[in-house]
Amino acid sequence: MSTLSITLKSADDLAKMRRTGLIVADVLDAVEAACRPGVSTWELNEIANGVMTKAGATSAFLGYAPRGAPPYPAVLCTSVNEVVVHGIPSKSVVLKDGDIIGIDFACYKDGFCADSARTIPVGNVSEEARKLIQVTRESLERAIAACVHGNRLEDIGWAVQSHVEKNGFSVVTSFCGHGIGRFMHEMPSVPNFGEPGKGLRLKRGMVLAIEPMVNVGSEDIEVLDDGWTAVSVDRRLAAHVEHSVAITGDGPMVLTRR
Repeated sequence: MSTLSITLKSADDLAKMRRTGLIVADVLDAVEAACRPGVSTWELNEIANGVMTKAGATSAFLGYAPRGAPPYPAVLCTSVNEVVVHGIPSKSVVLKDGDIIGIDFACYKDGFCADSARTIPVGNVSEEARKLIQVTRESLERAIAACVHGNRLEDIGWAVQSHVEKNGFSVVTSFCGHGIGRFMHEMPSVPNFGEPGKGLRLKRGMVLAIEPMVNVGSEDIEVLDDGWTAVSVDRRLAAHVEHSVAITGDGPMVLTRR
């Protein structure tokens, strides 16, 4: 893959992206605090919208319609249990004790986008759910550690895949991470699998949205009739985490972590 189509960010660009990333972190903090039994996913969306609006940011998700998909109708993705990604908030989806929920949010501020996701346990969850969340979070941390100038793109994917599979789970290969900057989705694509030492050379100024998606069972997914909601084909639990990460001369800079 050529680096010609990849926009390297300046120090000023990264400073702006960091400010946007902190808004994303604030939104997810507020939503996470509200992830309790009895709360609907639409209420979570309204919380996200309120924090975003107060910060003077605009949604990257609302109205987004890639590749002929229907316009996305919310500012937040809320993916409960077997939903891998892109769950649509709804007044009829009410969290209950033992659920897990992926919350994914992206916004624009000062011309730049930041994107992040977390998977949250609701009340008392099963040991399987707890391990799934832990391993998925750990895989993201290993991927972030690989975001070093001079490394290869597939080093990131291998960091995710090797940890996930070692723990008996499956990496979803139907979706991947992406470059991010003035647009939510930029080059390059960032798969959650790969071979160490292969792929594009990482360079200072690249910013990557790294987002492991992990299933308890089969890696295969199915997109429901709404054109967005992606569920595990065997309807077993799934988890999703994400950070926007800059490659710098001093190592990885996580833009969406407070």
